[in-house]
Amino acid sequence: MVRCDDLIAVLFPHFSAVLVERVFTECGVVNIVARTLDATASCPGCERPSDRVHSCYERRLADTPFGDQPVLIKLTVRRLYCDNALCGRRTFVEQVAGLTFRYGRRTPASRRTLEAVAVALAGRAGARLAVALHSVVSRMTLLRLLMALPDPSWEVPKVLGVDDFATRRGQHYGTVLIDCETRKPLALLPGRDAGTLATWLREHPGIEVICRDRAGSYAEGARVGAPQAVQVADRFHLWQNLGTAVEQCVRQHTGCLRSPGSDPGDLPDVEPPSAKEMSPIEARIRERHAVVHALLDQGHGIREIARELHTGGNTVRRCARAATPEELLGGRRQPRPSQLDPYKPYLDKRWAEGHTNAVHLHAELKELGYRGNYQIISHYLRPRRRRRISVVGPAPPGLRQVTGWIMRHPDRLSESENKQLTELLARCPELAAAHRLVDSFAAILSTRTGQHLKDWVVSARAEELPGLHSFATGLEKDWDAVVQGLTSHWNSGPVEGRVNHIKMVKRQMFGRAKLPLLRKRVLLTAAR
Repeated sequence: MVRCDDLIAVLFPHFSAVLVERVFTECGVVNIVARTLDATASCPGCERPSDRVHSCYERRLADTPFGDQPVLIKLTVRRLYCDNALCGRRTFVEQVAGLTFRYGRRTPASRRTLEAVAVALAGRAGARLAVALHSVVSRMTLLRLLMALPDPSWEVPKVLGVDDFATRRGQHYGTVLIDCETRKPLALLPGRDAGTLATWLREHPGIEVICRDRAGSYAEGARVGAPQAVQVADRFHLWQNLGTAVEQCVRQHTGCLRSPGSDPGDLPDVEPPSAKEMSPIEARIRERHAVVHALLDQGHGIREIARELHTGGNTVRRCARAATPEELLGGRRQPRPSQLDPYKPYLDKRWAEGHTNAVHLHAELKELGYRGNYQIISHYLRPRRRRRISVVGPAPPGLRQVTGWIMRHPDRLSESENKQLTELLARCPELAAAHRLVDSFAAILSTRTGQHLKDWVVSARAEELPGLHSFATGLEKDWDAVVQGLTSHWNSGPVEGRVNHIKMVKRQMFGRAKLPLLRKRVLLTAAR
């Protein structure tokens, strides 16, 4: 059995230094009335103990909820005299450890809870969660609690990671610095220029390695701010730059992307249905139905058929869903009598004899007494005309698609992609050379054998590939950092992960947080 006093001491350890006089519930709130004990208290200025009372007053403190009920502590405290004549304080208020602090309207436990909410959710979202925790606070209160928290402590790292992040994409950027060994962020700097980085590096000497991307501003800032540090160009950014160069090479040889067999071909003729006793509209529907199903049987898609027939996509879909033309013609009225009806046998006879020119046939009918216009004759003969519909073959692969094939590992290509890439390289020697160079660079990068990079640059310059020439020139401008990136095990992977963390925190605040608040949350959330 556990005594009641022991249970209270376990559940409310911060009440051990006060005398609880009364506990009652009012309006769903647990009220605890207490007062401090008659003991000495130390002056916060000179730490001299005193027991001479000046006055007493009541403090109201919000505590953490108990049993799903908010708790309000009504604590009577004493104001004491400081008897030290050398102290600047004449009076002071006694504080209860674990229960009060200066100017506090909450207990330390309640404050820590709200601080955790502020770090996790910041303003409005944190205020909504606090209501569920029986703590009604405003968003500004949470933000003040958050900004009052101290930054996590850290030592100057040996390996520093540098990268940029966007506070407002395309407009404002900043620089994030992390310890690559512990993967914890150290600072978020405004801007991404060389001067900002150099200033921070001069203020924190002792850095031995700097992992960065290929940006020239970071290279200059690292050189000026920490000339003793070894710069390491990130392998991911090297591979990304190579992909951009390969895409330029593919763009210069777009003529090779289309295979010889992908030229526009002709669809086998579709015999139109008999036009006798059939209206022009019905004949067109029947013909369209036959053409659409013939194209579908050849494997062409709805959009491709609609594009080639110059017809709406919904019209093609209705024809595709209909198994027979009658489903499209259901409920159609009988054609109305036409002034061409008496002359249709003559037109059929002349058509069978090979006279297909509607203009000449119109002239002949006018001599026989026809008073209608030319369009009626043209519409009547249109279903009889056999059209050869040119259908474009499969579209050639796009620039980025081919670039992806070249940049990806062969084992990650499907059988179809591997076949298309093989045929493409057989047609284009330049792209085949680019593919070989990509394979050799990938071997250098994956095995970290940067000592072979010079031979790779010589091989790249020997080919007629201006895109790779520009890439090789960029490597030579940043040669030491590139070689370190291809030989050292350090890289910017931890920095990229931290940038994703920054994006998450920024989007959680709808991108509206200024840099001080964003910085505080990033540093504190990474430390917890």
